[in-house]
Amino acid sequence: MNTARCRAVILSVTVLVAASCTNRTPAPTTEVVAVHRTALPAKPDDTAWSDAPVYTAALLLQDMVEPRLLEASTDKVQVRAITDGKRVAFRLEWADPTKDDLPVLGRFSDACAVQLPVTTQADVPAPQMGETQKPVEITYWRAFWQSTVDGREDSIRALYPNATVDHYPFEAPSLQSGSEAQREMAKRYAPAHALGNDMAGPRTQPVQDLIAEGPGTIHPAPETRSAGRGTRTADGWQVLLSRPLPAGLQPGRRTEVAFAVWQGTHQEAGARKMRSVWIPLAIESGK
Repeated sequence: MNTARCRAVILSVTVLVAASCTNRTPAPTTEVVAVHRTALPAKPDDTAWSDAPVYTAALLLQDMVEPRLLEASTDKVQVRAITDGKRVAFRLEWADPTKDDLPVLGRFSDACAVQLPVTTQADVPAPQMGETQKPVEITYWRAFWQSTVDGREDSIRALYPNATVDHYPFEAPSLQSGSEAQREMAKRYAPAHALGNDMAGPRTQPVQDLIAEGPGTIHPAPETRSAGRGTRTADGWQVLLSRPLPAGLQPGRRTEVAFAVWQGTHQEAGARKMRSVWIPLAIESGK
């Protein structure tokens, strides 16, 4: 082989090796590592996720408290994390052959959640939604809410296209639109709103912050400081959940994190879910 040909071969091999290194998938990790970036991604398919380490979290049946889940559905969720030093964003990705995002009678929503201890300490609370005086913070996303935020009208006509609505009293011409009497009449036909149920729609964001100190104690946080967005993939969901770092958790330190996934087709809701144990979470420093 002449010298010129040898150089050409060597150059080709070098280019191929460089290309494979550039496009390689990040190696799996034994913990969730939130890599430091100057800005957090805003979408699940943002290119910023491409070089973030991947952690595959095994999911377990929630068979400890009622209502239990006794049939396995989602066996794992792939997790990536990015931090800017003040907030942390997680991207959860899992397989789900059906899209369940319509809040109609007898159907349940696809959903996911990220759970973190309220405070950073060595003695972490129980992973089953915390314990007394050891609360956890939960960021919860639902496909129902996402479809509303994406523009689906939250009305009987939108959810049941073949339904016929003759008349709603709060739409009567005799009631001035926006008047106190009209709002009071509308409230009668929206009992969840009348009772102050924060879970009722329509929604302006697809996530809600919750707090719990053990099974059966979950309730809305005073305010939702998290953000999120979910998108459908070829075989399931990709969901971004972004929230402030827990109190006392500084870049360069560690805590624990847990995940949960609900598949609507399997009639999973509330306690009926697939969930993980606590998983170590490392928050990278920007230094």
